[in-house]
Amino acid sequence: MFLDESRIQVKAGAGGNGIASFRREKYVPFGGPNGGDGGRGGHVILQADPQIQTLYDIGTVRTFRAERGEHGQGSQCTGRNGKDLIVKIPLGTLVKDADGNLLADLTEPGDWIAGHGGKGGLGNQHFATARNQAPRKALPGLPGEERELFLELKLVADVGLVGFPNAGKSSLLTALSHARPRVSDYPFTTLEPSLGIVPAVEASSFVMADIPGLIEGAADGKGLGHQFLRHIERTRVLLFLVDPWDPTGEEESEEARVHRVRDAVKVLRGELEKYHPRLLAKPWVVAVNKCDLGQPVQPSDLPRTFYISAQSHTGLKPLVERLWEVVQKARAEDLQDS
Repeated sequence: MFLDESRIQVKAGAGGNGIASFRREKYVPFGGPNGGDGGRGGHVILQADPQIQTLYDIGTVRTFRAERGEHGQGSQCTGRNGKDLIVKIPLGTLVKDADGNLLADLTEPGDWIAGHGGKGGLGNQHFATARNQAPRKALPGLPGEERELFLELKLVADVGLVGFPNAGKSSLLTALSHARPRVSDYPFTTLEPSLGIVPAVEASSFVMADIPGLIEGAADGKGLGHQFLRHIERTRVLLFLVDPWDPTGEEESEEARVHRVRDAVKVLRGELEKYHPRLLAKPWVVAVNKCDLGQPVQPSDLPRTFYISAQSHTGLKPLVERLWEVVQKARAEDLQDS
């Protein structure tokens, strides 16, 4: 199961109470206040972990509570701090408040405090003065931060596979990596994005994401619509995968197949532009799939086109080499921007 949205409650631990206590020991002539402070409440921490791929692990959990701090004790003993609660989430998770305001964009491994633990209360040792040498005042611990958060995952990948249903995206990801997405001969086989590690040259690799198939009008919510278009935003390079053959199986001219390839790329890019114009600024490559079924078509106005067969593994090496070149350049540009 792939879960890319989750609404949760975080409740950080309350601080422990300070106490009012006095030193009373035999043969000690001078006593005095010695009440210890309460411990800090535990934080609720969201930890971006590259080993976590989806929000499925927290999909059924609605409330995350951290431990409260212990109360202070006599002899100026401070209570133990509450244990922090760490919630692991995937890289690429956006954290928003209940009003939809962006609080954090967790694209790098690390921790983000979602709920701060309450401060421990002060013991009466802090309130002794020359005029009041035996204060009985102590402060309670403060409550921990409590709020509702909305988590939204956008996949982080080097290459995003974009195409119509049944273009062969899952088959290509299977052929290039160890990922095993569902492959079948009916539309919308892929209902959730899949990630695969594609070996490149010189023991290098890049991450490829199989995005569920788009249809014309996806930017307006048709088909799977915006639900998965958001994942394309996080990819560095786009790979448009096109099936040039008539879905009815009828014979047609090479010119008709050329038009089908050209029109498919135009529609796909148009949907991306309608969703967000900046997607068109991403580097892109076109791959015409299923070329084992006949002579490949070569539109002269699509110079970045590769002709492959995911089924027979034809033409995959040149495609991977080209993708690796583009990915390296895109990674270098990201480092410069950061």
